[in-house]
Amino acid sequence: MGTVYDSIKPDHETFIREQHLFFVGTAAPDGHVNLSPKGHDVFRILSPNRVAYLDLTGSGNETSAHLSVLDRITFMFVAFEGKPLILRLYGRGKVVLPDTEEWEGLAPCFELMPGHRQMIVADIDIVKTSCGFSVPFYSYEGERETLLQWAGNKGEEKLTEYRKAKNATSMDGILTPIGEKFL
Repeated sequence: MGTVYDSIKPDHETFIREQHLFFVGTAAPDGHVNLSPKGHDVFRILSPNRVAYLDLTGSGNETSAHLSVLDRITFMFVAFEGKPLILRLYGRGKVVLPDTEEWEGLAPCFELMPGHRQMIVADIDIVKTSCGFSVPFYSYEGERETLLQWAGNKGEEKLTEYRKAKNATSMDGILTPIGEKFL
């Protein structure tokens, strides 16, 4: 029932922009698969075959670790309101850290939120849609501000300490690009 495209079409872009939540999937070569939900206005379509999202500090850093050793990435957007649809973006991803030339080029695309730690950039080679007929309806009530408040209260020095303790390696022991900075 799915339809495959070689790029993000205008109607896909409209759908993506309307979603308040997306999911990111990556996997370690010999370790775990990770699926992360992402909220806030952090996802950007840079071109029909390139996307990025601003990644905020969290309790883990699996996506970053996985991409440092295996660059496969999948994004999923699901309609919880309105017409049913599931849209997946398949591609190759990488981590872009602050204080790099690439970061400086991408940063103007985003509102830099408290706790931002890196960007995930992906070149998309397959866009796939499917019906979403079995997805239930949910109503959007608003963003949780907890993470942004937590990061704002910590401040940059304590966030750096937190990242060193919690974001330097994955659950499978893979060193992340953030972890490499602490070596």
